[in-house]
Amino acid sequence: MRISAAEDMGGLPSILEVSFSKDFLQLNLSDGRILSVPLAWYPRLATANPRQLKRFEISPSGYGIHWPDLDEDLSVYGFLFPNAPLSRTLTDMVADVPKTHKPSR
Repeated sequence: MRISAAEDMGGLPSILEVSFSKDFLQLNLSDGRILSVPLAWYPRLATANPRQLKRFEISPSGYGIHWPDLDEDLSVYGFLFPNAPLSRTLTDMVADVPKTHKPSR
């Protein structure tokens, strides 16, 4: 199982695999979870043809998916917390992770 740097800091799991069925987007996450999300929640994905759906890029951090043909970007945070305020960003979340302070000499 791949563990990302943000997970080591207490952050979100990363996306390992993305697949599609007729009506669903499925994500395999680095913490072992498998999410199945209705395509109908995302109009651009719901109306895309199979070629467009399959042409995506997982971000280097593993926290997002980009569909260049559809100009669509989705994030792990949005999948895991669909009703969370949009103003909360991954940067905010990482900033909330307690930092270990080293004693000064």
